[in-house]
Amino acid sequence: MKQVVQNYKSGELALLDVPVPACKPGGVLVRSQYSLISTGTEMMKVSEAGMSLLGKARSRPDQVAKVMQSVATNGLAATYRKVSGKLDSYTPLGYSLCGVVEQVGEGIDDVVVGDVVACAGNEHALHSELNWVPKNLYAKVPAGLSPREAAFATVGAIAMQGVRRGEPQLGDLTLVIGLGLIGQLVVQLLVATGARVVGVDPDAQRCELARELGALACGHPASGEIDQAVAELSGGHGVDQVYLAAGGASNDPVELAARLARDRGRVVDIGKISLNLPWNAYYEKELDVRFSRSYGPGRYDPAYELEGRDYPIGYVRWTERRNLECFLDLAARGKLDVSPLISHTADFAKAVETYRALNEGSLKAVAVLFRYPDAPPAEDEGVVSAVPAAPVLDNRPDPLRDLRIGFIGAGNYASSMILPHLAGDERVLLTDVVTTSALSGANAKRKFGFVSASTDVDALLADDQVSTVFVVTRHSSHAELTRRALLAGKAVFVEKPLALSEKELRGIVDAVAESGNNRLQVGFNRRFAPLLVEAKNQFGPRVGPASVRYLVNAGRLDANSWYNQADAEGSRFVGEGGHFIDTVSWFLGSDPVSVYATGTPGNHDLQVLLRYADGSTASISYITSGSTAFPKETLEVLADGKVLKFDDFVRASVFGRKRWTSSRLPKARDKGQQAELDAFITALKTGVAMPISLDSLVSTTLATLAVHRSLETGAPVRLEP
Repeated sequence: MKQVVQNYKSGELALLDVPVPACKPGGVLVRSQYSLISTGTEMMKVSEAGMSLLGKARSRPDQVAKVMQSVATNGLAATYRKVSGKLDSYTPLGYSLCGVVEQVGEGIDDVVVGDVVACAGNEHALHSELNWVPKNLYAKVPAGLSPREAAFATVGAIAMQGVRRGEPQLGDLTLVIGLGLIGQLVVQLLVATGARVVGVDPDAQRCELARELGALACGHPASGEIDQAVAELSGGHGVDQVYLAAGGASNDPVELAARLARDRGRVVDIGKISLNLPWNAYYEKELDVRFSRSYGPGRYDPAYELEGRDYPIGYVRWTERRNLECFLDLAARGKLDVSPLISHTADFAKAVETYRALNEGSLKAVAVLFRYPDAPPAEDEGVVSAVPAAPVLDNRPDPLRDLRIGFIGAGNYASSMILPHLAGDERVLLTDVVTTSALSGANAKRKFGFVSASTDVDALLADDQVSTVFVVTRHSSHAELTRRALLAGKAVFVEKPLALSEKELRGIVDAVAESGNNRLQVGFNRRFAPLLVEAKNQFGPRVGPASVRYLVNAGRLDANSWYNQADAEGSRFVGEGGHFIDTVSWFLGSDPVSVYATGTPGNHDLQVLLRYADGSTASISYITSGSTAFPKETLEVLADGKVLKFDDFVRASVFGRKRWTSSRLPKARDKGQQAELDAFITALKTGVAMPISLDSLVSTTLATLAVHRSLETGAPVRLEP
């Protein structure tokens, strides 16, 4: 299928062939009929992509701060790979469309195949022939409303949420600054509430359009006529609400808002605009500044948007979906008219040319629609001829002697830490990549040379030509995908954790026994880190028991991180704690026999004590409340009159009869990913034992899971062999 994408690094726009998205539970697969270009938001993104790297940095200081933190934590080289990979990727465009339900996912009972729905979301309502849309981001289109009008539902919900935040009353005098697509919709919605509307925009044609749609007066912000109109209409008091629907870096709109608002009036920010509020003006009038968050309550909440958990109507009257439904209802009853806003309708096959014309200014428009091959033509449009599908070429190579590798998942970690190493390894052939997002699969195919991309896990596991599968997905899917791949006879590399419960772990062990296939590796990369390997060699053989102290300054997570979804994805320690347990066990050359853990109430800080059969002990302090300025990982090993000190993969020392210190700082924090992959591929090519034994993988996983059992019981947990 085709999808409009943009490379954020180069600014290139393309109509790309991508895999058809899978119809997952909790949503529907929708075939697009019309999708709407947001001439404000989207064109800002298109323009930003054409900036220099410095220009991009200036426009997104929040992302620059994240990059600098990543450099401090992961080193320059790893951060560079991650950032370069993200920049040099195709990103989707679009977030408002109307289409026909083609397939219904499990758990959906409010629509059926053939229903026409309006869809929202910058990850789900894309300029694409097919989209998977979760339940709370689509709404059924009422009878009598055309698909091209229903395609406005998302931007309509944005405008509606802005108006709701202003709380207009009958007879209120309102000011709309910025008469682009959102501003024109705000004008109509305010008129529908019984409010009086004045509009401001430097474009005379947009001012005229707003007057046609019900505004009492419109004009250029510098003309003076708006000041006069507000004074006459308000008796000199000023407007009750100001709706900022403009964009850009100018501070003029917020200054105009302060000048024309009445005492204790409301200012609602809907667009992305400079908000350097003039303190005196806003203070003296005690203006109430409010923000309108996109389509309404539920936006940016994964539980609402992705899991379909609605908010009770008694507590949240107008959610994202209810705003979509309300807009569609108003449009169907003729209370809103979007037809005058449609400046241009383009064949979807001409998407790239349309974006270029908008960006260059040769096409001036309030709203532009893409019309898809199966869309019914509007009365004022000619019949659309179907765009012929591009021929599918069978470019699969003949079977090679190389390892044929398939990937399930191609997110940030896989794209920055695993795939760059494999793509340069002549011993392997990257054949298939399977992702839930069609575009992420297409990006991985383009960047790393996969033969094909799809969203079909079953087909990959059934492909006899694929000998090895990498599982690099969210934690909750690791165990089941690993089990299925082992039973299918594949060698498996799975990122940690191997399992989230002992039941899941037992399923994997049973799969090994049933299939006789033990070619399994978990991504415990630290034991392969060159500097740590060298430090262990310098420490030398151990005679007596050791005492190990491992401090992990894990840091806080972003509130929206999926790592926080403990119910679905396991706790944070279960997700990454195996790294540290494996590192200690590798250094000591044995597996732990008991685990005892204590935690700090109210946060994720843990103290884990591991005991080993030879009397060695290891304490792992897993801390989320520390300073980001301090190194992430420090390790100390004391035994036989010697001490090893290891500082965050940049420096190591051994104190004994002779002192050894790493000779120079490494160019980057090498945490062992490349050496780990090399060892894995070598084992598969030569038939030797896997780099980490199955017993050790199981033991480390059991120890990681035992941490939470110990926290619950307050007692040590003995690990059975």
